[in-house]
Amino acid sequence: MLRGLYTAASGMMAQQRRHDTVTNNIANLNTPGYKAMNAMTRAFPEMLISAMGGENVKKGPIGKLTTGVFAEENRLSFVQGDLFETYRPQDLALVSDIRVNGAVFDDSGKYVDPNGNVTYQPQAFFTVQSPDGERQYTRDGSFKTAQDGTLLTADGVPVLGANGQPIVINGSWEDIAVTSDGILYSRALNAPLPGSPRLMLTVVNNPNDLTRQGNGRFRYEGDPAGIRQLAAGDPVQVRQGFLERSNVDSAQSMVDIMSALRAYEANQKVIQFYDSSLQKAVNEVGRV
Repeated sequence: MLRGLYTAASGMMAQQRRHDTVTNNIANLNTPGYKAMNAMTRAFPEMLISAMGGENVKKGPIGKLTTGVFAEENRLSFVQGDLFETYRPQDLALVSDIRVNGAVFDDSGKYVDPNGNVTYQPQAFFTVQSPDGERQYTRDGSFKTAQDGTLLTADGVPVLGANGQPIVINGSWEDIAVTSDGILYSRALNAPLPGSPRLMLTVVNNPNDLTRQGNGRFRYEGDPAGIRQLAAGDPVQVRQGFLERSNVDSAQSMVDIMSALRAYEANQKVIQFYDSSLQKAVNEVGRV
């Protein structure tokens, strides 16, 4: 009986985690470049055995017997968000559609070959420098300019150029045009700015190797071979005067939040049933 009690309790915790994830997505519905999170759940014994390096739980005659689920992680979705025009010259958006030979990606940016091998669609990012000097990556192109002309993100960290140094602009951004490949031009001179500054655009082969750092920035924690600067011919474009919307599906989010609530209530009723059964066992059966 207690096994069922623990199973229902783990289900409540998993649904609470799922509810928190969806509400966080909804809160960032209008955040430029925000990437939605999806709560992933897994049966606890399977996860424990896998973490210890063991084999999968063997199936019995009627299937697997587990003690509930655990909210294992929040998986980010890096699919392209819609663009909206702001007419502000410092607002930049990326349109990324990088392909891999032989892979046909689904709506979630994933491809599974006949052998079960999974390939994720590479994604391009603006490169910025965190306060501790580390390179980080973002899709939020709502940039601003410091008093010394340094191009900054909305939270004030420098945007890096292709030379690895912060981009510094002397003059007004009204005179600056950004080409589709990230080169900064002078509208008046119809020529690249002195020094030919160019945005550093970084391609991450597997976006799941990125860890969210807050303020729309990510840190790369994968194999160094899995990250590179944008190459000529990559189907990535910079759009000036535009921002990328968050890729949160508001309708699906409302469905998910109601589903999590109903599942939470169902597990709660199971716990109430076990509580009443235990109470009866103690107060009535115990008298016999």
